[in-house]
Amino acid sequence: MSTAIEFNHVSKQYRLGLVSTRTLSHDIQRWWQTSILGHEDPYLKIGETNDRATKGNSEYVWALKDIDFKVEQGDVVGIIGKNGAGKSTLLKLLSRVTGPTTGTIRARGRIGSLLEVGTGFHGEMTGRENIFMNGAILGMTKQEIQSKLDEIIDFSGCERYIDTPVKRYSSGMTVRLGFAVAAFLDPEILVVDEVLAVGDAEFQKKAIGKMKDVSQGQGRTVLFVSHNMASIRQLCTTGVLLENGMVKFRDKSIDNVVDFYLNGNIKEVGDREYIKGDDLDNFRLRDCSSHQMKILEIERLTPYQVDSTESSKFRVRFLRTDSSVKKVCLNTLVEDILTDNRVGLTCSEVYDLPDGKNEFEFVVSLNHLNLKMGDYKVDFWLSAEPMVNSWNLYDAVYDALTFQVETYNKKMFGYWDPSFGFNYFDGCETKLLGV
Repeated sequence: MSTAIEFNHVSKQYRLGLVSTRTLSHDIQRWWQTSILGHEDPYLKIGETNDRATKGNSEYVWALKDIDFKVEQGDVVGIIGKNGAGKSTLLKLLSRVTGPTTGTIRARGRIGSLLEVGTGFHGEMTGRENIFMNGAILGMTKQEIQSKLDEIIDFSGCERYIDTPVKRYSSGMTVRLGFAVAAFLDPEILVVDEVLAVGDAEFQKKAIGKMKDVSQGQGRTVLFVSHNMASIRQLCTTGVLLENGMVKFRDKSIDNVVDFYLNGNIKEVGDREYIKGDDLDNFRLRDCSSHQMKILEIERLTPYQVDSTESSKFRVRFLRTDSSVKKVCLNTLVEDILTDNRVGLTCSEVYDLPDGKNEFEFVVSLNHLNLKMGDYKVDFWLSAEPMVNSWNLYDAVYDALTFQVETYNKKMFGYWDPSFGFNYFDGCETKLLGV
């Protein structure tokens, strides 16, 4: 079988927060060294690993570092990894949205890409006009595009709005049309990023079925990025795991890659009962914290393994650092480790904080979990009001603790599967102690 895509020691470097090398003299020096003297770019000798959770000492970061592998024609490759691992950057390089800093990429055939909502669409043009424009970019004739037009419109489900400017489409409609264009305009290589998560369940099922047809029935190559491990297992045959911009693991069996990724995640999150201080900072959401409150420690008060009818209870101690803040609410989110889907949400009432004291603690009990067997991780968010009403966060911690639903009580009406979406836990209790 012939090689469809070849990544030869591909790396991509970015400078954080800035464009170019900041000064004209440095830019001229860089141009002189590389373009005139033919020397190696001096700025490629510096740079740090792309670890988004650490501050680092360099202004340069390697979003991708020494990516080297081949994809055979007809392979369906699942590219997985944490946020910031370099998955989307890899697809953008392949789609020629941006170029590699070092290394080369060889792709044999036309590439149809769906990278972000609205990628390749002009908002002022209608859906129909955008279909013809994208086809022309792929090198198709007007007659070839016309022959596929009805299939594209029918698959997208946007027939009523096809002659309406795309800027008036919802994100879901835009993704539907974008995927239909990418899949039906005969690309030899189909590149799909996480955008399918925007679509509804019915469209996701259609899209995965279409990608299967494209790869199995027509022998085309598919690169698929997703955090939904169930979809990855269902669609892909081989897999690549990226970590901090580098290939961590690669195997011809997608199950081996997913298991390697999940086992690493579960081991990293672990079954800790308690976390505080510097360890807690590794899980803190820095960008949206107002610094008016700070979570100090989190403790799991119940066993790691619970039955689906039991409760999982946690203690969250926090500090009010701004005495002008008078109200607080604790939001608790539960995610399935296997799929990264958020399956549970509970918000406490809004509590008034008294003057003269700044250290408090919540105790939250997730009662009657009613979840399927599996491993779950918990996020805690301090805010001024319930998260369903606002995004005004004081502090947030992700994935600090986990629990496992070991057995499922079949006497219950039915368990809550992660694919169902949010489960507002029955009878949950969140109390603020010490007020």
